[in-house]
Amino acid sequence: MTDYRSLLRELPAVDRLLKEPAAEETLERLPRRLILQAVQETIASYRAMIIDSRADPARLDKIDLSPEKMAEEAVALAIRKGRPGLKPLINATGVVIHTNLGRSLLSGSAVEALSAVAASYNNLEMFLESGRRGSRQEHLEGLLCELSGAEAALVVNNNAAAVFLTLHTIASDWEVIVSRGQLVEIGGSFRIPEIMVASGARLVEVGTTNKTYLRDYEAVVNENTAALLKVHTSNYHIIGFTATVSTEELSRLAHRNNLPLIEDLGSGVLIDTCKYGLPAEPRVQDSLSAGADVVTFSGDKMLGGPQAGIILGRRDLVNHMRKNQLARIMRIDKLTIAALEATLRLYLDEEDAVGQIPVWRMITTAPETLRKRSEQIAGRLAEFFEPGKVAVVKGLSRVGGGALPDAELPAYPVAINLQDGPLSASELAARLRLGEPPVILRLQQDKLLIDLRTVNGEQEEELVLAVKKACSD
Repeated sequence: MTDYRSLLRELPAVDRLLKEPAAEETLERLPRRLILQAVQETIASYRAMIIDSRADPARLDKIDLSPEKMAEEAVALAIRKGRPGLKPLINATGVVIHTNLGRSLLSGSAVEALSAVAASYNNLEMFLESGRRGSRQEHLEGLLCELSGAEAALVVNNNAAAVFLTLHTIASDWEVIVSRGQLVEIGGSFRIPEIMVASGARLVEVGTTNKTYLRDYEAVVNENTAALLKVHTSNYHIIGFTATVSTEELSRLAHRNNLPLIEDLGSGVLIDTCKYGLPAEPRVQDSLSAGADVVTFSGDKMLGGPQAGIILGRRDLVNHMRKNQLARIMRIDKLTIAALEATLRLYLDEEDAVGQIPVWRMITTAPETLRKRSEQIAGRLAEFFEPGKVAVVKGLSRVGGGALPDAELPAYPVAINLQDGPLSASELAARLRLGEPPVILRLQQDKLLIDLRTVNGEQEEELVLAVKKACSD
């Protein structure tokens, strides 16, 4: 009978495993520190396994302490540790703006601009004409004002920061009036009321969850009011017995009382969504022309750029925000500026924007195009499964990212039915998720759904090979 104490004594030393051919070969490719750590962790895991099995001789007998085997395990662990934590993957969920998967993809021109600036010194804060120090905001402000009609623009690191900076600058220690039905949770438990409190503004709620009237705002405007705030509920909709106040009506009320109207659009758009069969979404330029004095929105959702918070509006208010000491804490870097500028330039021609910005290209892909692509992929995947287990079905893709919550995008995902098979749907999904590259798809009971709306054409071959490998492992 195997004694666990003798097994503990048989555990090979760290130096012994490092001399194994597998470890020595890997030392030529990976840092010694990484392999040393992996060897130490492997030995520790075997020690724990022996101790946990000490009351079960049958389990102890099965423990293999050969240095060759342990070294191979340590090498595999070192290789895993040596891979980047943030890595590209294949999004086959059909959710276009997937928060967990990096939100919006950048256009080719944005990637090129980002790469060029990252690899070279640049004129981030210099006017090349005069040689004098400039502002990093200069690279974006002109474009943003041209596209939106705003007097001035300021870009910070995300839209929560944009809302916070706006409120802190305009309304710290003063009251801000907002409809109760617009006290949204932005994501990650960041909520409008908490952001307002943190900014120093005092929240004044009016109306009810489903109905707010202009008279509700009028009733609470007083000498302590600093601004009216309108928040676009871009991540949910209330339907049925509802009433809201338009931007134009709120702006008239605000201006009669010499107050600014702030509008947070969340996921702002510059394109008329109705033209592409989507539900109506307020455009940034429409809010400004309707009288909003400050408009904030994200750069990395429907705009299709990098993560950023964009503030547009009256020159005096935006300039006041520039001077706020918190603006430096929230400022964007050269990479964001490069990618955002390239993205905005595409909007100078709407056809270019829709055709080249991945978010819009995916959203506007014709259902028939998706069906044909799915049929081709289904035909290739069918050889890895039993007859009748792979089929193209009707379904729906989603915009995602807290935008257009009731938009329905017709889709034709490839469904893999794994009921009664040797491999469950959850097991295959896990294998695909842990593969190289990782593949993320939708799990629906005993079926896996592969939605090609969010899969680039260049990724289709990788997708097929990933499924083949996962099935054969």
